[in-house]
Amino acid sequence: MHIMEGFLPREWALAWFVITVPFFVLGLRRLRQMMRDHTEKKLLLALAGAFVFLLSALKLPSVTGSCSHPTGVGLGAILFGPLPMVVLGVIVLLFQALLLAHGGLTTLGANAFSMAVAGPFVAYVVWRVLQRAGANRNASIFTAAALADLLTYVVTSVQLGLVFPDPAGGVAASTLKFLGIFALTQIPIAIAEGLLTVLVLDKVVEFEGEGAVREALS
Repeated sequence: MHIMEGFLPREWALAWFVITVPFFVLGLRRLRQMMRDHTEKKLLLALAGAFVFLLSALKLPSVTGSCSHPTGVGLGAILFGPLPMVVLGVIVLLFQALLLAHGGLTTLGANAFSMAVAGPFVAYVVWRVLQRAGANRNASIFTAAALADLLTYVVTSVQLGLVFPDPAGGVAASTLKFLGIFALTQIPIAIAEGLLTVLVLDKVVEFEGEGAVREALS
């Protein structure tokens, strides 16, 4: 992740676009509602978008046709929920494809589903479950951000496994091979991203005040 330009067959590239579009439309609606009802959140939203852009632009070579990097989506998912992060994630991926040759336009749907859909939803669900269970706030933030990062690469591995099945073991065996390769770089990256997300959210509370993020972090 990101999967490079032209690496997916046409039918798979189109399929992931179709799957991602409904989440993007729902995200736009949620974002418009949030901007209408909570204009004070614009700066925090810009911070979440910048966090995604900066972290996901740090890439390490990995599986042929792909790379490893942090995603940064856990921060915004915790603050705003997963749907606004779908829109921010797609915007980030589009800019990176056009300006940094990172990812691609034909693979935008697949990359968006793994990083901007699957990742934020996992982060939000994990965050809410841990908070309702009474877990420590920083531990919850770390776990949500780290698992969102790892899940992104699980989805990417499945996407590549579907396109390039192993001749003997099929899709499952191919997916496991991709997961094994990604794990070498992605596990330490996920841990680092979890720790960084805790530090950034602590600074947000420090500078914006507890009240500015109380609703999300309660």
